[in-house]
Amino acid sequence: MDPSSSLLWQTRRHFFGQCTLGLGSLALTSLLKSDNALTAADARAINPMAPKAPHFAPRAKNVIFLFMAGGPSQLELFDHKPELLKYHGKPIPESFIKGKRFAFMDTFAKDPPKLLATRRKFARHGKCQTWVSDCLPHTAGIVDDIAIVRSMKTDVFNHGPAKVFVNTGSPQFGRPSMGGWVTYGIGSESKDLPGFVVLQSGGRGPRGGAANWASGFLPTAYQGVPFRTTGEPILNLSSPKGITSKRQRDVLDALRDLNAERLEDTGDPEIATRIASYEMAYKMQTSAPDLIDVSKESKQTLDLYGAAPGRVSFANNCLLARRLVERGVRFVQLYHTDWDHHGSGGDDLDGGLDGCCKATDQAAAALIKDLKQRGMLDDTLVVWGGEFGRTPMGEPREKIGRNHHIDAYTMWLAGGGIRPGISLGATDEFGFSSVEDQMHVHDLQATVLHLLGLDHLKLTYRFQGRDFRLTDVHGEVVHKLLV
Repeated sequence: MDPSSSLLWQTRRHFFGQCTLGLGSLALTSLLKSDNALTAADARAINPMAPKAPHFAPRAKNVIFLFMAGGPSQLELFDHKPELLKYHGKPIPESFIKGKRFAFMDTFAKDPPKLLATRRKFARHGKCQTWVSDCLPHTAGIVDDIAIVRSMKTDVFNHGPAKVFVNTGSPQFGRPSMGGWVTYGIGSESKDLPGFVVLQSGGRGPRGGAANWASGFLPTAYQGVPFRTTGEPILNLSSPKGITSKRQRDVLDALRDLNAERLEDTGDPEIATRIASYEMAYKMQTSAPDLIDVSKESKQTLDLYGAAPGRVSFANNCLLARRLVERGVRFVQLYHTDWDHHGSGGDDLDGGLDGCCKATDQAAAALIKDLKQRGMLDDTLVVWGGEFGRTPMGEPREKIGRNHHIDAYTMWLAGGGIRPGISLGATDEFGFSSVEDQMHVHDLQATVLHLLGLDHLKLTYRFQGRDFRLTDVHGEVVHKLLV
């Protein structure tokens, strides 16, 4: 059969042969022929991830969120409480816990919960003389480059909903994640990688799963894309055997043309997402394998992170995060699990905590050093922390552990407009509640958006009859953290 007589050929010929082309057609043709031929409006019409202007001048261009899934114990790491040693083993006064709820109430039901002093040694470090425990010797070496917030607060005390709350501003599944909001707001500067990438390490995936990096009711172009650090970076990315590059390109061109004509007719943003995803997948067949090949890094760099080519590790993921933001990826989120130290089995504040710290401490500090050395820290915002903290009371299980705690915990931030070498906030003598400069999760979200040039009050999306935003109806920018 003559190829020119086929319906597909006629459709393509009709689509590109008209004298008067619509916006979608012009944008698509220009997008694929020349990077410089598009206006911003044209690019957004066909590429949802095209860079967009922020609300005001940003301090940061990219974000790397080091998510310590499970709830690291601030009392073993950052929040030095000598009073706990003095009152170790004594019941906490009822006034502290009256009316409070905890994840495992049954462990506090038989007897009044008793205060638990840490076995870890604290010391002051850096010019800023910040307290850090011996669990984190590498982090102690970068305290002059980071801002430690000891007065974090959240609303949710169970893992899955709490993680989703930090990431989406709501404990209910189905809302857009922070990375989704960011790429919706300002797009991405990467042309051959997704704008929002997720990397995972540890014993299992984070509770809540893909809801933590979902696009929710935003167009699906803005959801996070999980990368694997060994083998095929993205499942089903490679072409099937027998499919040549030319044949694949011809099929993609035909799909692109048909989708673009439908986009022009309907204006449906999901069609633009479909076109962009096909093109991105084609580009990533070359760019993604090259990205994850950390063997191209110098031995000095690999040793700095403690990374090893071919391994699945937090260290490799931190190095990949730097490589991703170098290539223009807007938001990179690393999840490292197993920080849930209740005191059962290996999940305790002895060996369990040591394992998590050994897996993450060196690499997290190396990331800050590496970004700083390369001149990238000034415009890359790094955030470290989990979904909540741990109680100052011990939890009576087989080994030493602590329950989930939402009223006071610690996170740290660096780069991208953050004031280095400071400690913000304070807790009471037992570390139970924040008593100074409390910073709620919504305040963290508002501050991250602000550093990217986005006003959290204006970054909205209309869904089901009302405007939604990441911070819901809450959140204030924490200006004390900013340079």
